[in-house]
Amino acid sequence: MNTPSPVFTHLCRLTDDKGVFEHAQGVDARREGGYCVDDAARALVVVSREAMAGANRGDQPVERSLEELAEVYLGLLLAAQVGDGRFRNRLGQDGSWEDQPGVDDCWGRALWGLGTLISSPLLPASRQAALDAFTLGSGQRSRWPRSMAFAALGAAEVLLDLPEHLGARALIADAAQVIGQPSSSQSWPWPEPRLEYANAVLPEALVAAGVALDDERLRSDGLLLLEWLLSQETLDGHLSVTPVGGRGPCDLAPGFDQQPIEAAALADACARAYSSTGEARWQFGVELAVGWFLGSNDSGTCLYDSGSGGGCDGLERFGRNENQGAESTLAVLSTLQQGRRIPAATKAVGSDKAVGSRQAVGSDKAVGSRQAVGSRQAVGSRQAVGSRQ
Repeated sequence: MNTPSPVFTHLCRLTDDKGVFEHAQGVDARREGGYCVDDAARALVVVSREAMAGANRGDQPVERSLEELAEVYLGLLLAAQVGDGRFRNRLGQDGSWEDQPGVDDCWGRALWGLGTLISSPLLPASRQAALDAFTLGSGQRSRWPRSMAFAALGAAEVLLDLPEHLGARALIADAAQVIGQPSSSQSWPWPEPRLEYANAVLPEALVAAGVALDDERLRSDGLLLLEWLLSQETLDGHLSVTPVGGRGPCDLAPGFDQQPIEAAALADACARAYSSTGEARWQFGVELAVGWFLGSNDSGTCLYDSGSGGGCDGLERFGRNENQGAESTLAVLSTLQQGRRIPAATKAVGSDKAVGSRQAVGSDKAVGSRQAVGSRQAVGSRQAVGSRQ
């Protein structure tokens, strides 16, 4: 698969001097909906990654440089943080905060965005301010697994540059504890009774924690859960991701509406698994996520506007949600970045037998036991898979 290069025109269209507008009506920003830290953090991750990739965007029709975009997103994150490290999330168009500080997803995503900026070449003059904000925020804890998982991804980025950062090490270890281990159920090893949203961030955080803390059990648990999740969300050779409302053990696929954030989380997790193991099955997982946006999905509908880089807000049974909001646009840009970064898998690896669909490996016998899929011998020893990349 030839992965298109990310195009930032629509992201620039959604961004003003305060942040990135959360919602859109078609391709036009709904300014009355204001901004949220969740999206600013996602955007900071995306532009920081683009800088790390060293991409030359001079030939693309963009209105702002990566540096200008990063300054806007970082500014919103810094303004959202309060003195004890928590974050507000919702900023009105008039510049007033509309909620109270907390440690839910916006806190975790803010730390992810800050950590990614810290490890990138963007805004060197602002690196210390970002690090100070991350350090302050890393002293907080959340009871929500996804919030902790997002924060753990930021901690992993900080530890790449500052391996002795005590706050990052403690945070990533505590995140692994909150996420938990795979359950003993052979048919449902997921550590929650239902799949919810951005599901792949949980195994990705475990893999990141295992690598950062040199803990093979954590890494193996993450790879086990990610392989099971990928099999659950693959149907007839394409992604069939968890819809709005979640998916439980007795729910049948496909379900709708499907959200871009789910495919993007899978792309991120599979890319990290590939970096950790070098195994081609994870390359194919990234390809499946890219393909989902390009039309290889349950409705056969493309969700990516290749001209502007916008992403449609959801996959419906007979088409798509035509609105191109910030979350969906950032989800497709992030996925394309991973597709460009991770080399394509071979055709042989791309078969259902090799990677797994619900038909091929969705049975209890195939994916439910640690002996079959999740054993530490099966997913790779430290000697076999190499070190962090």
